[in-house]
Amino acid sequence: MRPYLPRHLRFPGLVLFLFLGLLQAPAVRCAQPESPVVRFVDLPPESGANDFYVGNRRPLIANPLLALPIGSIEPRGWIRTQLQLMADGFSGNLTEVSQWCNINGNAWVSPVGRGEHGWEEVPYWLRGFTALGYILEDQRIIDESRKWIEGVIEGQGKDGFFGPRANLEEAAVSHTTDNDLWPNMIMLYVLRTYYDATGDSRVLTLMKRYFKWQTTVPLSVFVQGTWQHWRGGDNLDSIYWLYNRTGESWLLDLARINHEQTADWTAEIPTWHGVNLAQGFREPAQYFQQSHDLRHLRAAIRDYDTFMGIYGQVPGGLFGADENARPGFTGPRQAAETCTMAEFMHSDEMLTQITGDPIWADRAEEIAFNSFPASMTPNLRGLHYLTAPNMVQLDRRSKSPLLENTGDTLSYNPWRYRCCQHNVAFGWPYYAESLWMATRGNGLAAVLYAPNSVSAQVGDGTRVRIEESTDYPFRSQIEFRISAEKPVSFPLYLRIPEWSDQVEVELNGQRLSPGDSPGRWLELDRSWQAGDIVRLRFPMKVRVEDWTKNKDSISVSRGPLTYSLRIEERWEKYGGTDEWPAYEVYPASAWNYGLIIDPAHPESSFKVVEKEGPIADQPFAIDAVPVELLARARKIPQWHLESNGLVGAIGQSPVQSDSPVEEVRLIPMGAARLRISAFPRIAGKGEAGYPWTVPVSPPVASFMWHEDQISSVNDGIVPGPGEKNVPRMTFRSHLGTAEWIQYDFPQMRKLSWSEAFFVSDGEVQLPQSWQILWSDGQSWQPVVSGGGYPIEKDQFSRVTFQPVEVRAVRIVIQSRPEASSGVYEWRVGE
Repeated sequence: MRPYLPRHLRFPGLVLFLFLGLLQAPAVRCAQPESPVVRFVDLPPESGANDFYVGNRRPLIANPLLALPIGSIEPRGWIRTQLQLMADGFSGNLTEVSQWCNINGNAWVSPVGRGEHGWEEVPYWLRGFTALGYILEDQRIIDESRKWIEGVIEGQGKDGFFGPRANLEEAAVSHTTDNDLWPNMIMLYVLRTYYDATGDSRVLTLMKRYFKWQTTVPLSVFVQGTWQHWRGGDNLDSIYWLYNRTGESWLLDLARINHEQTADWTAEIPTWHGVNLAQGFREPAQYFQQSHDLRHLRAAIRDYDTFMGIYGQVPGGLFGADENARPGFTGPRQAAETCTMAEFMHSDEMLTQITGDPIWADRAEEIAFNSFPASMTPNLRGLHYLTAPNMVQLDRRSKSPLLENTGDTLSYNPWRYRCCQHNVAFGWPYYAESLWMATRGNGLAAVLYAPNSVSAQVGDGTRVRIEESTDYPFRSQIEFRISAEKPVSFPLYLRIPEWSDQVEVELNGQRLSPGDSPGRWLELDRSWQAGDIVRLRFPMKVRVEDWTKNKDSISVSRGPLTYSLRIEERWEKYGGTDEWPAYEVYPASAWNYGLIIDPAHPESSFKVVEKEGPIADQPFAIDAVPVELLARARKIPQWHLESNGLVGAIGQSPVQSDSPVEEVRLIPMGAARLRISAFPRIAGKGEAGYPWTVPVSPPVASFMWHEDQISSVNDGIVPGPGEKNVPRMTFRSHLGTAEWIQYDFPQMRKLSWSEAFFVSDGEVQLPQSWQILWSDGQSWQPVVSGGGYPIEKDQFSRVTFQPVEVRAVRIVIQSRPEASSGVYEWRVGE
C-alpha cells in the first residue's frame, strides 16, 4: 500500500532540526560552491530568505516553498487546453447558465450588501474565474471578474464587514446561526488573486478592516455554526497571507483565536462530510506555522491517514463520501463530489508549500490526472456531482441509498449540482499556479510537472525563464531550457515522485548519476546561463496495487497514471440547450471483466502501446489517449448492474471464472468517463479462487444516531438476558418519527419472513408499530401478512408473509410519541 507518512516525519530528529533549529538563521544567501552541487535532499531550504517573493514572516515557521505571483507561469500544451476549455466552457460562461451568477441585483455587488444570491456560489465561481483570466491573459474574463471585485470592495461597510449583510444578520440558506463568515472566506481568495495580479492596495485595506471587525465578534459565534466551523482553516490562510504582507502582530492573535474556535481537527475528525474532510484536515498543519508544535503537523497527517485508510482504499487518490463518508460504504463504487476533488487538490498544494514534502505534490497529481478530468465532459461544457473509480452507467436515476444523495447525481449537466457547478472552476487554475514555486536561498522548484514556461527572479535578482517541454504524465521525459540575460547562480529543485524507483538526469547532454531516491528533491545548484538544458526522465514501469481492504481487488498504474478498462460510450442528450446540453452516458461494450496477472511478475502481464507523434490537445478523452495497456481478462457473468443502474459491488479476489480469455484495453483513468479501475483478479493456474458470490450491499437507513453503527443490524450479535451493551442501530434524537432501514440485493431474491430484535433501553423504547415494504426496483409496496406485526421485548419480533421476489426490502419503524426506537438485529429470509 502507498505510504502516508511524509518523509520528514520518518526522521524525528530531522524535523526538530529543520523546523525549529533553523528558525533564527540569518536571512542571507550562502556562497556558491566552486563546482556544481547535484544531490538529493528531503526538503528545500527552510533557512534564509527569498529576496523577491513573499514567504512567512517571523515568528511563523519559514515555509520551504513560496508561491509565485499569478502570471509568472504560462501553461502550455495539454494543461493550457484544460484552461482554455474552461474559458470556453461552462466555467467561463457561468453567467449564462447559473441563476446565482447574475450580477444585476446580486447581494455581492450591492453598495449595502442587499440583494439575491449572497452565499457561496458567486465566490466559489469567482475564485477560479478570476485566476483563469489572469493566467490566460483573457481580457474578457479579467473585465468581467473586475466588475464583481469592484462591487465587493466598494460595498464594504463602515464596520469593516463586507459582502451580503444577510450572512451577518440572519440565517443564510439555513446554513448558519448568528453570522456566517464562510462565503467571505472564499471571496478573500478572489481578492488575493486580484491583488497578486494588480497590486491594488484597496485589497489590503479591505482585509485589514475586515479582520479588525472579526476581533469584535463575540467568541460564542465566531466561526461557529456549520461550514465556517469545519472550514475555519480557509480564514486562517488569509490571516497569514495578510500578516506576511503587513507584519501587524494583532493578526497573529486573531489567528490563534481562529484556530481555537475552529472545529478541533487536532484531537479528532470532527465531521465526516466529504468536502469538509478534504479541506478541513489541513487546518492543524496551517496553525503549526504559528505554534511550532509538531503535534499540529502530525494531527493533519493522522487525520489524512485515518479517513484515507478507511474510505480511500481505492485507486484515483480520493475517498468515498457521497456526500458523507459512511461506515460500510468503502468500495470502489462509492463516489466523491467534484467539490471534494478541487478542495483536496488545493489542500495538497497548500501542504506542499507549508511542509516542502513532495508527497503532497504526488497526491495532488494523483487526483488531477486520474479523477478530476472525468468529473467533466471532455469539452468541459458539463459536469456531474459524483465520480467513483468504478462507474459504468451515468444516467439520471437516483442511486440512493447506495449513493447517499437522492436524485440525479451522475449524468453530465452544466445546469445542475449547485456547489460543484461553481467550485469546480478553481481546480485547474490553482493547479497551474502551483507548477513552480520559489524557495528560500532565492532558488526555484519544479513542483508539478506539465508543459509550461516560468519567469522568475533568482540568485542575485536576475530574471530567468525556464521553458518546460514535456508530455508528462503520459510520457516520461521532461526538458528544462534556461534563458537568462547573464549567468546567475541559484539552486534548482526537481521533485522526484514517490512512484519513481529511478531517475535519469542530463545536464547539457552530460549524464549525471545522482542515484535513486524517490519521494525527495533533486537539487542542482550551479551558475546557470542561457542555453543550459536539463533533461529529466522517470522510467514508467507498470505497477499493480492490491487493495486488501477492498476484497483484494487490484489496480494498474504506470507512472502517475492509473488505468481503467476502456468501455465504449454511448452519449444520449436528455436536456439543456444546444449550446449547453445535458447527457446520460451508457456502456456500449462489456465491462464485467477480471484481470489475469502473474502475481510474481505483474508488470509482465501488460503490454504498453504508445501512440506516435504529438499528444492530442485534450488527451483526457477516450479516443485521444496517448498510451494504452493491453491485458488479458475473463468476463465474470455474475457481475451485474444494480436495479437502479449502479455498478454492482465487487467480489472477493481471486475470482473463479471459466469464461474465455480475452484481450482488453486499459486507458488512463482520467480519460474514462465510464470506468472499471478497481478490478477483480482472476484466479491463476493452481489457485482455488473464490466463486463470485453476489455481495449484499451494506444496509442503509433514513437516519442513524451518530454513535451507532449501521452494520450492527446484520452482524449476528443480539443481547443475552439482561445484557444491553451490544452493538445497536437507533434513531435516537428523532422522537415520534417513522424511520426505515433497507437491504438492497444485486439480483432478485425471494423472501417470506422478517424478524427484528428491537431495542428497549432508556429513551430508546419499543416501537409503536412496524411494517415490511418490498421493491422490485421500481416501486415500494407492503407485504401481505395474515398475522400482523407483533412487538416483543428482549427477543425477536417475527412476521411471515406471502412470498415475494424483491430487489430491496425495508423495515419501517414508527416510534412512540416523545420516544425514539432502534434495533439490535434485523433479519429476512425465505
